Amino acid sequence: MKILVINGPNLNFLGIREPEIYGNKTYADLCEFIENACAELCVECEIYQSNHEGAIVDKIQEAYGVFDGIVINPAAYTHTSVAILDAVKAVGIPTVEVHISNVDEREAFRHHSYIAAAAKARFIGLGFEGYRKAVEFLKNELK
Repeated sequence: MKILVINGPNLNFLGIREPEIYGNKTYADLCEFIENACAELCVECEIYQSNHEGAIVDKIQEAYGVFDGIVINPAAYTHTSVAILDAVKAVGIPTVEVHISNVDEREAFRHHSYIAAAAKARFIGLGFEGYRKAVEFLKNELK
């Protein structure tokens, strides 16, 4: 099983950006966590991060026929990007949405998720652990 993990804008600044919300661990720490979780679950993964909406759309399209599932933290694009939603719907790859913070307990504009319309599941507010839960969910879903 092969999973694509996509991280959106500003996640590359983990450890710097709002540590009171996101903690002190870095993006490198997150990548190491994801790689270890996938190895423990016997799942192959590729991790991708971009601050650019179009690059994320391109990566989702490139996943067609290559990956069995997608774990995505669209970050700020969660609340704004119909393009990312449409890309996920177009490729038809089972997708799970993840957020490190609990977006439902933050500012009102963060309460709406476009990607949720296409996601098989959402894991929010669990920190890095949400990524492991998302990979576990996809592994079970794709059996």
